[in-house]
Amino acid sequence: MSRFLRIVVPAVVIVVWLVVAAIGGPFFGRVSEVSTNDQTSFLPASADATAVQERAAAFRDETGAPAVIVLERDGGLRDGDSAAATTLVDRLADRSDVDAVSPPIPSRDGDAVEIVATLTSAADTGTAVTAIRTTVDDALPDGLRGYVTGPAVFTADLTEAFAGIDGILLGVALAAVFVILVVVYRSPLLPFLVLGTATFALTASILVVWALAKADVVTVNGQVQGILSILVIGAATDYALLYTSRYREALRDHSTGWDATKAALRGSLEPVLASGGTVIVGVLCLLLSDLNSNKALGPVAAIGVAFSVLAALTLLPALLLVFRRAAFWPLRPAYGSEHPVVTGPDARGLWARVGRLVARRSRVVWVVCTVGLLVMGAGLIGLRADGVPQSDLVIGQSQARDGQAVLADHFPAGSGSPAQVLGDADRLDALATAVAGVRGVDDVVAVAKDSPTGTVPVGDGAQGTQGAGVPGADARPTVSDGQVLLQATLSDAADSPAAEQTVRDLRTEVERADPGALVGGVTATAIDTNDTGIRDRTLIIPVVLVVILLILMLLLRSVVAPLVLIGSVIVSFAAALGVGALVFDHVFHFPGADPAVPLYSFVFLVALGVDYNIFLMTRVREESLRVGPREGVLRGLGVTGGVITSAGVVLAATFAALGVIPILFLVQIAFVVAFGVLLDTVVVRSLLVPAIVHDLGRHAWWPSRLSRRPGDM
Repeated sequence: MSRFLRIVVPAVVIVVWLVVAAIGGPFFGRVSEVSTNDQTSFLPASADATAVQERAAAFRDETGAPAVIVLERDGGLRDGDSAAATTLVDRLADRSDVDAVSPPIPSRDGDAVEIVATLTSAADTGTAVTAIRTTVDDALPDGLRGYVTGPAVFTADLTEAFAGIDGILLGVALAAVFVILVVVYRSPLLPFLVLGTATFALTASILVVWALAKADVVTVNGQVQGILSILVIGAATDYALLYTSRYREALRDHSTGWDATKAALRGSLEPVLASGGTVIVGVLCLLLSDLNSNKALGPVAAIGVAFSVLAALTLLPALLLVFRRAAFWPLRPAYGSEHPVVTGPDARGLWARVGRLVARRSRVVWVVCTVGLLVMGAGLIGLRADGVPQSDLVIGQSQARDGQAVLADHFPAGSGSPAQVLGDADRLDALATAVAGVRGVDDVVAVAKDSPTGTVPVGDGAQGTQGAGVPGADARPTVSDGQVLLQATLSDAADSPAAEQTVRDLRTEVERADPGALVGGVTATAIDTNDTGIRDRTLIIPVVLVVILLILMLLLRSVVAPLVLIGSVIVSFAAALGVGALVFDHVFHFPGADPAVPLYSFVFLVALGVDYNIFLMTRVREESLRVGPREGVLRGLGVTGGVITSAGVVLAATFAALGVIPILFLVQIAFVVAFGVLLDTVVVRSLLVPAIVHDLGRHAWWPSRLSRRPGDM
């Protein structure tokens, strides 16, 4: 190629990426514009809670979520407290972001008052909740405590917790990666080139994801947004480090940067494409999920990994071609200098010692590693991943959680978050009787548009705390397409296990009264979400294993070696999740885990864990074709040891950065994936896999021609 093209080609590549960054940069902080944290929106259309949510709009004017205000005074309410509550109702009713306010509802014990303020459909939940809290604080006399809780407040807390996902999370991840790269490569310039590549990949990913979400092609929430940032930074850095390692080797063998670039691309193209392809296929298996949140993560993560691969194989080679050996200053690789000796008696360093251990005691090494991983995996026995209460999703102080506890002390704890029953209007009395007869149901009303309160008492439930004496009680329930909508106030908090059991019993009883009746609401949404999540992980985990196994067989031209790799990442995943279960229970005292925690952890750990095995085994196969299977294992281990370990530490650090967001799900994902990646890097890829492959010798490559190579068993 002419000198002119050698200058123009990298320049064009860099300019194209700069244009993409210029266009996509402003969208870094705008993903929240097209994201939603409404749990119902992520349910499948077939879920009962989804059907009830869609039909509920026909029975009432469109409104937002309710906020529940609880006023409490030790020793009982005073005369002036009732007046303060009435004043508060008037002030809330005057707000433009509040659609309706209930009259003050006194508790049976006389110590508290409850007020339900329903937001307008157009209200910004976070802003409205903050304003309501201020209004409550300003209206209270001395000694009267006010708490704001309910679905709107829990949503606001969740939104506030996700607020740092654009800036704090990305800043922590990039800072951690930068420090690691400086320590590993001892170069002031190379970390900027690698992180620049990762940042440009993230910019392009966010631009595409924003456009797809804006067009309603994908659904994005705070969790998906955070995982995208971490995944792209980690994956792009990993692929960049692999290419950088090959390029540094090539600079010793080639006098020009162009020739070194071609050699580095030849050596890194297959493993990077295979690794990226494996992760892409793995995350796309999430499309099999019935949960829209999981479905969304699949294509969003795939887009991020695709741009990570593209940036590592285009932008980084162009940048390194511009800087050449100066990129590695002060430890610049000189042309004609010898490559480090990684095997044999003259080899020095950590990886030479690891290689000698594997060569001498391969069977002992892999047996001990396997037993150790299985022992750690025993912690899975105590894993609780069937869902957590909504009040525990945000880690740390929560006024919504505190208010929920106070509410439960004086009122039915499910106030403000009723179960909804959609059924045949001709069976209204039977439905109301069935609902009221379920243990854990405190009150039953029917939705009525022409009632001042929006509801009317029905059946025996009319005698409940919110039925009798309500103005407009003579109004008729709203009927739409021959159906009515009942609301059942639960005795227990809507996100509690007791409430979930009540709703399950409710579904059984209303089906007897009306086989076509459906039960929805906050509690039903949580039940359907958790049940669907458990079904998803049962289906998707085996599919991911089979798909990745087939990819490895095609890549390595072998059956045995891929089975070894898949087996190794399975026991590694079990160990990471087992240790995670123990830490969650006995160190952090978490209330449990979402069903998606094992699923997401599995998809990332298996796909990314296989990444490192691909980096290792493609190099082992390359070396084995030259020097034989067993010696090839030792050379491959020695050559890739440093780059894979640094890549693993980088990826673990980026996923650990998820822990700065105070969301239980993300903190648990951060721990399991970060610990699992380190386990894969330090134990599985460094000891377990090399020891097994060395022990198997040429049989590891069956049925390829390498397995028939004579003289190396």
